[in-house]
Amino acid sequence: MYDERFITPMRQELTRLGVEELRTVVEVDSRLKDTKGTTLVVVNSVCGCAARNARPAVASALQHAVKPDHLTTVFAGQDVEAAARARSYFTGYAPSSPQIGLLKDGKLVFMLERFQIEGRSADDIAEALVGAFDQFCTA
Repeated sequence: MYDERFITPMRQELTRLGVEELRTVVEVDSRLKDTKGTTLVVVNSVCGCAARNARPAVASALQHAVKPDHLTTVFAGQDVEAAARARSYFTGYAPSSPQIGLLKDGKLVFMLERFQIEGRSADDIAEALVGAFDQFCTA
């Protein structure tokens, strides 16, 4: 576990954008299980690729006219049980940090794993997210 004072700014990079932080298993299930519409799930992390690539990409993608109905995040390495539960909705994918999934009606329809985030620019990742928003989210 990390010192909360250290990771609070990392959490706030997403919550400032209106992304709801899920810190418990109960919160995760209440937001993801059988939820109608589209839900973005960002597995946040202290790693450099989350800071340099993932969080800025999410911020940029959320400027797009079409976006998910629900915006959520869990913090890997800190809210361990919540992160594990969120990842349980990512059927067919191994846990990674960071990781960004898009659910539609509670089913995973799009995934960006760490290897697809690490080494790519925030702009490239945002473009991939916008493409998924356009494909799966209603205008």
